[in-house]
Amino acid sequence: MVKFLKLFVAVFISMLVCGFLLILIGVGIVSMASHKSEVSIKDRSVLVLDLSKEVKDFEQPSLSLSLNTSNLTYSPPNLYEVLSMIRYAGDDPHIKALYIKGSENTNGFAASQELRRAIEAFKKSGKKVIAFSPTMTQSAYFVSSAADKVYVSPEGGIDWSGMVAQTMYYKGLLDKLDIHPEIFYAGKFKSATEPFRRTDMSDANRQQTSIWLGEIYGQLLTGIAESRGLDPDSLHMLADEATIRTAHDALKYHMVDGLEYADQVEAELRKLTGTSTSEDLNLVSLDKYNKAADYKDYSGKDRIAVLYAQGDITSGSDKDGIQGEKYVSMIRDIRSDSSVKALVIRVNSPGGSALASDLIWREIQLTKKVKPVVISMGNMAASGGYYISCGADYIFAEPTTITGSIGVFSIMGDASGFLKNKLGITFDAVKTGPHADLGSIARPLTDVEKNWMQASVDSVYYSFTSRVAQGRDTSRAYIDSIGQGHVWTGLHAKQIGLVDAIGGLQDAIDYAAKQAHSISYRVSSYPVRQSILSQLLNSDENQKEDIDMKLKAAGISTELTDFIHQTRQLKAMMNEPQTRLPYELQVR
Repeated sequence: MVKFLKLFVAVFISMLVCGFLLILIGVGIVSMASHKSEVSIKDRSVLVLDLSKEVKDFEQPSLSLSLNTSNLTYSPPNLYEVLSMIRYAGDDPHIKALYIKGSENTNGFAASQELRRAIEAFKKSGKKVIAFSPTMTQSAYFVSSAADKVYVSPEGGIDWSGMVAQTMYYKGLLDKLDIHPEIFYAGKFKSATEPFRRTDMSDANRQQTSIWLGEIYGQLLTGIAESRGLDPDSLHMLADEATIRTAHDALKYHMVDGLEYADQVEAELRKLTGTSTSEDLNLVSLDKYNKAADYKDYSGKDRIAVLYAQGDITSGSDKDGIQGEKYVSMIRDIRSDSSVKALVIRVNSPGGSALASDLIWREIQLTKKVKPVVISMGNMAASGGYYISCGADYIFAEPTTITGSIGVFSIMGDASGFLKNKLGITFDAVKTGPHADLGSIARPLTDVEKNWMQASVDSVYYSFTSRVAQGRDTSRAYIDSIGQGHVWTGLHAKQIGLVDAIGGLQDAIDYAAKQAHSISYRVSSYPVRQSILSQLLNSDENQKEDIDMKLKAAGISTELTDFIHQTRQLKAMMNEPQTRLPYELQVR
């Protein structure tokens, strides 16, 4: 009887909790629906672009469950939506100006170039763009310089010292720990594994890095020079000689239009909008504008599918990134949907699993036979990111897109010395064959096994270059000559035939619609964003917090965060051929 009562009470309490949650969810959804309909933009408003908030190609809704139903949030606008909103705001009578703020720019250079173009389109409406932050990084200034007026604080300034690409190397640490990674790679420029087998850059890697970094720097100088009416060579010299040390230096050399505090910038915005000091200045965030502005066109007869391929390419069941099976399934669904007239794939990936990349490549080949497939490359479409792109009908890239890196590597690990000498752990085993424990960290590879691994890498590289040659309608020998793991910018990639045109996501969508002979279309995004209810019911995802965000919040340095992140990546890459950049390209 006691057990029955305990069970009854437990079930009863569970039902009450579930009932309460369902009511809360219902109230929250109704509240959000009504809230959305009530959101409006007042006259004489200023749209705010905060560069410190990263705008991703794709992001699921952020969710915070509490009794405050306003915390059940909508999806943050993605890059395509932000660009559309900025352009739409140019014709919106409620918006009188655009305000760019943010001491740092968390977006990549390719995304920043798209933001600059959207700002230029906004300016064509005749409305003013004001940029202000007490201090600005080079990347933030790159976007801000597109404004009509750029201000920093009198005691602030601009970080103007040139660009650097820095990589962290782990070989010395691994040697001290008595851990011996066994690395196999194809391509003299395939620098992906260098952090684990060298203590510095190889000559080949230094050469290619100097080239692509110089090209990105050239884009930054040219863009700023055009916007500010300056000379790129003069800007370069100012950086080389470290001339811009203070805000007054920036003003003297015409990099900014004035030295002001926040209240003075606010006064200028009030003047632009005709807002008196007795009234609130209507500053509208992108999140709010996303809820209120009718900038999306749902009236098109046809559908153009935009599939966002963002993150690492994996063959596992990871919830993040580009999972092979999931993306194969989505491409198949898009192919079989007769209402979808063309497929645009937005690639923003350093690559990953060679197998998963090949499976996605195959689905793209099948889809091409049914409808046009167009690629739009974002900040990075390298190695596996290029693998899944190379077979499309047409490829767009930004001038600063990191692409190419046509190469393969594989990593195995021998940690037996570390385990035995540092921790006192040893292994023993019974095997039915001499190679049954191939891939174990408890022993090094034999010479025969090393030959197998290298042969496997060479085979994948041959397939990779063959796929590219087929997609780009050229010889495998030529692709091998520009492959070998070589990293290129989008601008250079166009010159050597790896991409077809320089342009952004909207250019790719317009081209796809033209190829599909569609004059009336609307965009459908994939993966489909999860509803708030799905987010609530998916407890695993709700409980999983972003590790990098927690480390940053705890005050952990960027370098240590990068080390932890790359250690996690290394573990995921073990024992499987990779077409990827395993380290983050830290460019500033």
